[in-house]
Amino acid sequence: MKEMTKGSPLRIIISFTIPLIFGNLLQQLYNIVDSKIVSKYVGSDAFAAVTLTAVVSNMLIGFINGCTQGFAIPVALYFGAQSPAEMRRNIAGSLKLVLLDIALLLSLGLLFIEPVLHLINTPDNIFSDALSYVRIILLGIPFISLYNEFANILRAVGDSRTPLYFLLLSVILNTGFDLLFVKVLQLGIQGAAGATILSQFLCAAACLIYILLRYKELIPHKDEWKTDRRTGSRLLTSGLSMGLMGCIVNIGTIILQSGINDLGTPTITAHSAARRFIDMLMILIYTYGFTMTTYSSQNLGAGEYKRIRDGVRTSVLIVTTISTLLIGVCYLAARPVVQWIASTEDPSIVQMSVNYCRFNVLFFYALGPLFIFRCSLQGLGHRFIPLTASVLELCIKICAVVFLVPRFDYWGVIVAEPVSWCIMTTLLFLGYAHTIRHLSPGKP
Repeated sequence: MKEMTKGSPLRIIISFTIPLIFGNLLQQLYNIVDSKIVSKYVGSDAFAAVTLTAVVSNMLIGFINGCTQGFAIPVALYFGAQSPAEMRRNIAGSLKLVLLDIALLLSLGLLFIEPVLHLINTPDNIFSDALSYVRIILLGIPFISLYNEFANILRAVGDSRTPLYFLLLSVILNTGFDLLFVKVLQLGIQGAAGATILSQFLCAAACLIYILLRYKELIPHKDEWKTDRRTGSRLLTSGLSMGLMGCIVNIGTIILQSGINDLGTPTITAHSAARRFIDMLMILIYTYGFTMTTYSSQNLGAGEYKRIRDGVRTSVLIVTTISTLLIGVCYLAARPVVQWIASTEDPSIVQMSVNYCRFNVLFFYALGPLFIFRCSLQGLGHRFIPLTASVLELCIKICAVVFLVPRFDYWGVIVAEPVSWCIMTTLLFLGYAHTIRHLSPGKP
């Protein structure tokens, strides 16, 4: 465990973020390997089915992952305030809420996934594969949710390295199982889904065993499992606000995907490949936002308000510098990378992917600060403005599908997110500036 309330903000932020970056890169590698093996050994239609269903399953997974991040905020707050008993009570309460979330989302996901695929205009030629794949993936919700719960608890107390090690284990296992089930046993798209949930299960189990053996001070005592109204209310509002925010963002992505689906399978393939690449580049900036959630929470608990301001300024400078480098990388590497991911040299598919990547990366200058301000506000317990910004993003994506895509085809998709980033960053900056000016002294 590591306190983020002492020492150089620059050093602490970078040292905490580096394992998160590698972890998120591994997560993207996890997805790319899955898609690459499917595209190579099953076919391009299967690749389109896997990547199309990701936006659907990510809505549910994004909700519960957002909840676990929100549940970890009070844990970090009381860790920073040096209140171990309160910290453990919040851990106990968060575990109970996660189990409730799992039961609810798994039931809803399996019940409504088929009509949702119809709703987003999934092409007939890939519908069967898409439905089969996503149903199996949804069965992995309990495992990925528990892993994220355990990982976020560890990060809340300053340990960002251990979750990385278990994620690395999961990626290695997933790659091995993918090759076994898809290439050797020829189980097709269902084999790829099975490989994913099996590796998630083993990763979650290993993480739990590690905490039980290594971090016994995080294990709630018998009398700490009872959750009082104040603790439950704080956990619920913190978790739901972040979960809803993630869900709203993914609903917007699904709506945008529905517009893409109307443009045909080649456009779906092009967009899927472009998103894989751009998502990997985004990791190098949005991960600093995750760090600022923990950093802000711990320092709020310790009453170190100046450190919060210093940390936010430092993080904005870091992501701005990184964005400049990523623009160069994207312009040089976009074409060969998307060709490799999609396993195609079709000039129309590749050019659509390249256009998306090169246009979107220019707006990382807005996206980086967006993550910093949003996550800092969440860490400070302010939920309304980040949630409002996410609703605004949803509205912009709806407008893009209704007005831009019918008129400009795929270019309507390309410009939608950069527009939302610029507007959201402005709103979040104003919210952060107001919040930081009105912080009042006092322990939580």
